[in-house]
Formats: sequence, structure tokens, C-alpha cells
Amino acid sequence: MQTTISLEIQRYRPEQESEPVYQSYEVPLRKDWVILDALNYIKDNLDGSLSYRWSCRMGVCGSCGMMANGTPVLTCATFLETYAPGPIRVEPLINFPVIRDLIIDMSEFITKLKQMKPWIVREEEQPLSDGEYLQTPDQLTEYKQYSMCINCMLCYAACPIVGLEPGFLGPAAIALAQRYNFDNRDQGKKQRTEILKEDNGIYECTFVGECSIVCPKSVDPAGAIQRYKVAAAAEWWKSLLLPWGNR
Repeated sequence: MQTTISLEIQRYRPEQESEPVYQSYEVPLRKDWVILDALNYIKDNLDGSLSYRWSCRMGVCGSCGMMANGTPVLTCATFLETYAPGPIRVEPLINFPVIRDLIIDMSEFITKLKQMKPWIVREEEQPLSDGEYLQTPDQLTEYKQYSMCINCMLCYAACPIVGLEPGFLGPAAIALAQRYNFDNRDQGKKQRTEILKEDNGIYECTFVGECSIVCPKSVDPAGAIQRYKVAAAAEWWKSLLLPWGNR
């Protein structure tokens, strides 16, 4: 019975290498171990210089996203057994600059999220005496799916358009905008739509759908993008037909 498995890890230490290299490590193959357990084993027992991000180990924080044999995954939720007999090639998420080893630069991703105004926008607040903004279960259901995103960036690594057009807002940012646009308490849809209609917005998407396939929370960013396109097309037809209807 196989007792160990090999991990081929992409290493990049800018003070040592001008280009990434691969280093192989042999780790125990245990039924309950995920890739993150193997990385922690390497860090603790074999090579303390290995650098990577992780936090919750529960598929909630989204910080441990990496490529495993070419597929974007959360390493805290991907079992070693799946890849037996191995080896498992572990790399940083593609379509992002690499800072060190398995650590990517998230700066541009965060900038794109901020562009979407990821907060409830109100043109005018109601008086405190009116109480809280109420919401029915159906109104919550309208946007809840898009609120499940954990910003793991797997969808950006899976998206071929992000690879070709780095300026593309990307699946997670667009799904995040949808989360607030469909919230009945929000009044910022017009502001977000103006950004989404620009050159790097929704029309860059060719609906490959890989973003939704790799999403660990079933957010369906591809679906969010297509809903935008349908709504935009409806608005365009409305702008053409309404003048005739008003005659």
C-alpha cells in the first residue's frame, strides 16, 4: 500500500532565482490529509523556507487557493488521495504576478473589487425613527448566491480572458457587483453598471464558464455576467422601442 506521495512545488525566491524552479518533496499519504496538510508538513519538517498563504483550513477564508496539476483549487479542501499515486504539481494561481513561491500579488484584484462599490449605496438614508431596512426571504434569495464569494480568486485563474486581457474586471468582481445590485436596500446599481459597461467590463466575457466550474461556493459568476448581458440587451431594445411607443 502506498504510504507517501510526491509534491512538485514551484519555488520562486527572487533573491536566488530569476525564474521559477520546481522542487520535489515526499510527504506521508494519509487518508484525511489535504494538500494544505502536506504543505504544512513540508514547512514544519522538511523545508522551513517554503512560502504560501493559509488561514482558516475550513474553506471559508479563501487564502489557500493554488494550482494542483493545472487546476485551481482550495488546498484546504483537496485531498491528497485524489491524486494518488502522484506526483502532485503545486503552483501559485496563474494569471497573477508571483511574489514568492506560492504567494501571488493580489493588489490588482483588490482594486477591481473596490471599483464595484461593494457596500450598500443609498442616495438618501431613511430617518432612524423608521427603524431598520426590512427584507423578505424572497428578497434575500435574489442576491444570496452572489454573496457567498470568499475571494479565493480561483475563478481568475480559471478564466482565459483574464489571462489574455489583464484589465478585465473578472468573474468575482462582477458577481460582487451583482450581489449589491440585486439587494433591495441598495441604490447604487446605476453607478456600478456604468463601470461594467466599459471596455474591460461584462462584454469581455466569452462565457467559457470555467469560473463557475471551479468556484468552491457555487457562486456561479458566469451566470451573474450573463444576467448583466441580458439586462443590458433589454435596456438597449427598450431605448429603441420606447420612443415609438410614446408617439
